[in-house]
Amino acid sequence: MLASFTLAVQFLTRFPLNIKIEFSDKRLGQSVLFYPLIGLFIGSSLALLAYFLPPHAITLNAVLILSLWVFITGGLHLDGLADCSDAWVGGLGDKTRSLAIMKDPAAGPIAVVVLVLLLLLKWSALHQLLSSGQALLPLLVSPFLARLSILILMLSTPYIRENGLGNAMQQHLPKQAALAIIIIALTACIWLFSAYIVLSTLFIIGWIRYLALQRIQGITGDVYGASVEIIEAAVLVNWVLIYG
Repeated sequence: MLASFTLAVQFLTRFPLNIKIEFSDKRLGQSVLFYPLIGLFIGSSLALLAYFLPPHAITLNAVLILSLWVFITGGLHLDGLADCSDAWVGGLGDKTRSLAIMKDPAAGPIAVVVLVLLLLLKWSALHQLLSSGQALLPLLVSPFLARLSILILMLSTPYIRENGLGNAMQQHLPKQAALAIIIIALTACIWLFSAYIVLSTLFIIGWIRYLALQRIQGITGDVYGASVEIIEAAVLVNWVLIYG
């Protein structure tokens, strides 16, 4: 399982974990079980930075935290959101055209607009949370729930690219272990934090799943990435709306 954990760290982050391991589809599937834990590591890094930043520079602090957030992931999930944005608009409701646009590495104007708006939402929410002294907990929870969304989508939605990396992940994901992790994680978040945050997160995941099934009759790696970014932003915004 250590090899699977290492794969998860190397795939989802830029953490300097230079350990050579033997790659296999089984380990790749098992690595998904560690995604929520990687989310906690990311959140811990962000919360640690927020804790040590000087309290008098709120605007700058929000920018620094957001910059670290993007750096840690290497923009992996932002790329997925950009591809989905272009495909949802440029695909014109056609599955084949939408999937082709998702594979195009170029970003169109819609993708740029969506990325700017999402980063602005994150920055604004961070600014408000830092101003009220309530940033540490949402910084921990949002990356955790966002990566938990990948497990939920993998268990509930077919992956449609036969040769995609996500196909191997889904085929070799230990289903019972993943379900147990989801149930324990959601229960813990409801008990420790907020039922509203958890329920709103599940609603957004359901909405993303519905849109993916309507447009491309399944899910791709780009949709996983888009889900991570949307959930992260939604948790921060909801936290501001609930707790001020």
